[in-house]
Amino acid sequence: MPKDVIRVVTRGVDGKLRIKDYVKHDAVQRMHTQIGVDDCSTDLGLRGFPVYRGLVGPMPEGRNIVRYESPEVFESLTKEWSVAKVPRRARTRSITAQVEA
Repeated sequence: MPKDVIRVVTRGVDGKLRIKDYVKHDAVQRMHTQIGVDDCSTDLGLRGFPVYRGLVGPMPEGRNIVRYESPEVFESLTKEWSVAKVPRRARTRSITAQVEA
């Protein structure tokens, strides 16, 4: 499926996330310098997308969104993601253990 939306996430002076969506790369290229193209993404739909100076990405977000983040946003969201507690699931007994009991 083609990636239709380019999303740029930065942090405003008030500390809140600023999310701006674009339909064309031209608008992003007016604000950021392209320094290459992605040629190693595990998401094959992202290969060939531009790499911009001062932004981390491209990275997939949903089916048709390509996401770029400022380095500060990338670092803070990665830290939040890495310390988030995953709820533990109760282990179920195997069928053979239940039959033997």
